[in-house]
Amino acid sequence: MYWLFRSMGRSARNLDPAHRKDGAALLLLGSALIVAVGTWAGLRGPVGDLVEILVTGAFGRLDLLVPVLLGALAVRFIRHTEKSEGDGRVVIGLSVLGIGVLGLVHIACGSPARSDSMQAIRDAGGLIGWGIATPLTYTMGDVLAVPMLVLLLFFGLLVVTATPVNAIPQRLRSLGAHLGVVQGQAADVPGEDDQRHAPQRREAPPARSRRSGPDGEAQAPDGVQHEALPRRGKLTTAASPAPASAQPNRVMPSPLVVPDLTKAPPASQEREHPAHAEQLQLSNNTTYALPALDLLTRGGPGKARSAANDAVVASLSNLFSEFKVDVAVTGFTRGPTVTRYEVELGPAVKVERITALTQNIAYAVASPDVRIISPIPGKSAVGIEIPNTDREMVNLGDVLRLAAAAEDDHPLLVALGKDVEGGYVMANIAKMPHILVAGATGSGKSSCINCLITSIMVRATPEDVRMVLIDPKRVELTAYEGIPHLITPIITNPKRAAEALQWVVREMDLRYDDLAAFGFRHIDDFNEAVRNGKVKAPEGSERELQPYPYLLVIVDELADLMMVAPRDVEDAIVRITQLARAAGIHLVLATQRPSVDVVTGLIKANVPSRLAFATASLTDSRVILDQPGAEKLIGKGDGLFLPMGANKPTRMQGAFVTENEIAAVVQHCKDKMAPVFRDDVTVGTKQKKEIDEDIGDDLDLLCEAAELVVSTQFGSTSMLQRKLRVGFAKAGRLMDLMESRNIVGPSEGSKARNVLVKPDELDGVLAMLRPVPGSAQGDSADTDSLQERVQTVTG
Repeated sequence: MYWLFRSMGRSARNLDPAHRKDGAALLLLGSALIVAVGTWAGLRGPVGDLVEILVTGAFGRLDLLVPVLLGALAVRFIRHTEKSEGDGRVVIGLSVLGIGVLGLVHIACGSPARSDSMQAIRDAGGLIGWGIATPLTYTMGDVLAVPMLVLLLFFGLLVVTATPVNAIPQRLRSLGAHLGVVQGQAADVPGEDDQRHAPQRREAPPARSRRSGPDGEAQAPDGVQHEALPRRGKLTTAASPAPASAQPNRVMPSPLVVPDLTKAPPASQEREHPAHAEQLQLSNNTTYALPALDLLTRGGPGKARSAANDAVVASLSNLFSEFKVDVAVTGFTRGPTVTRYEVELGPAVKVERITALTQNIAYAVASPDVRIISPIPGKSAVGIEIPNTDREMVNLGDVLRLAAAAEDDHPLLVALGKDVEGGYVMANIAKMPHILVAGATGSGKSSCINCLITSIMVRATPEDVRMVLIDPKRVELTAYEGIPHLITPIITNPKRAAEALQWVVREMDLRYDDLAAFGFRHIDDFNEAVRNGKVKAPEGSERELQPYPYLLVIVDELADLMMVAPRDVEDAIVRITQLARAAGIHLVLATQRPSVDVVTGLIKANVPSRLAFATASLTDSRVILDQPGAEKLIGKGDGLFLPMGANKPTRMQGAFVTENEIAAVVQHCKDKMAPVFRDDVTVGTKQKKEIDEDIGDDLDLLCEAAELVVSTQFGSTSMLQRKLRVGFAKAGRLMDLMESRNIVGPSEGSKARNVLVKPDELDGVLAMLRPVPGSAQGDSADTDSLQERVQTVTG
């Protein structure tokens, strides 16, 4: 029975908000009908008696107005399906207005008491009027109670009409102009919707109405005019790819006109953000509502074929005929970026006959980016992928809507894009469990990261997923500053990023300690046991066990971290990727320089999932995917997705989310909850490193010596004597200090010592020697002054 009610609740949560609101409106309409018959016609029987007890007993002689109010609310719900915030305001205003009126009616009827009989209270303001008027008349008498109730009635009227006190003169002038009593224009006064939404239009794009017609009136739902396309809109996940035959036909949304988000809509067009159906209770007793999918733009239906596809089929058939190759083009599947043409071979025809014609095919179709798949997975055919001359946009909102329709509630399910066959591609980060995203500048890497983060914000609460965002470039992830999913402010200093990765390692160890202590193998099992009360802290312990959220670490530019502290960063990444899966910690590493010194062998061996966008060379493609293919991508989101366990990568067009959409989702999340940061993530910003005792007062001189030796890659005691103007004993001591810190190798007689640190690792060496200042500016200032001193010495 429990699973039955739970499944019903999950199904109701997936209903369209418009349907849920229509259901509430019909319920109100039915209640109004029952109350009207019970109060106006004097209905007898169990229902009539219940109406008399509840309605007449509560509202007294004003029970005749209750059906009118219920009917008015029902009509409002039906006519204005998109107005969710205004409904709450109207209900609250009417409640306050009714309380004030019933209190005045109770006083006007002589203020009957409970001792006078229940019928006397019913003939006055009912129990509500008695409950509000009796305390007032008892404490301050009728002289002050009546003005207080009048003020309460006036406040309720202001709330219902959405009129601030300072706007009353304007509203009166507008009403007079509308009635023709005074001269003026009613349109000059801001309306109800303008008053509520004027400050929000510059921050978040208004959500479009689900039922907007050309004249602004309500029309039929979107699904009535949708065009059904076979094998379009299927859901493809990295963990469980399903064959095309098993996918049901999906209904694609019809094209919608995207409003100009830079201009405020007129007052006649009321646009509201529909409230999300699912209300989740957080541990701090605050209600967090997930952003509505209406904040994300809808895209048009994808094309099944076009004249350009027919022209390519004709060109391919003509080419094979001219070269006398017995093959036939049997069909094609069109994607948003490329189309895969299926070619079947005749008897005794080798596949090499087609692959040898790659350059000729590119010449025939006038496209240099031709990619041959031999064979197509699951088919006895060769695939020829050719870019479309009429590319299509893949919107993030469409992918997430399909995920919601598929009833997959995992918080780490993210939208990636659309594959060559027209199916939406999604991936569960928890099953990857880590992913490397790489590509050249302008290939779509940043858009992919934006889609990942936005998917998390739309689908997961801060209790489900917490994030650590590392952005050394300082401009890519600034839009997400302040969202409640962050566990620390966005990290832009590469040194602090290395410290944050070390903190992730410590957090992983602490989680594994709990798993080992309570006998669980995965964090999901531990969290379920905590929620069900099966796991309790040991007796005498003051600790309160709480479920661990998933921790997602996103590094937007790995190359910058590997330049500053390669050893620390690589060690932390390798340890996290080796062990952190069962602890619920996952990494997303992105770089635009996929070289072997950035994506090292250890990192590649422990990051099984790859997403490659267009690369500059075949070498870069092999670094990312361990195979060619990425060098033939055409950029702007065209990518190859190779999840863990897959033999061949899937070509896909990455989803796109606009800055306005990101701003709307971020603003919603920030309005619902403030971020709670951990103070121990970047220890360097809070604690100051003490100078080692063996260095003493020679810190500045040691830093100059270290920079001199590392920059020149020549470790000689005599050179330190000449450049730093110190004696032999001081220069020898400096060399010994550098040897103890693995900057130079041991002494080899009269030969110069080996320098163990590369010039690009100099900043990390100086950070190790020098006390860490309280800000990044202090680091840069100290480094700049140190460089100036060394340049003066070496100049």
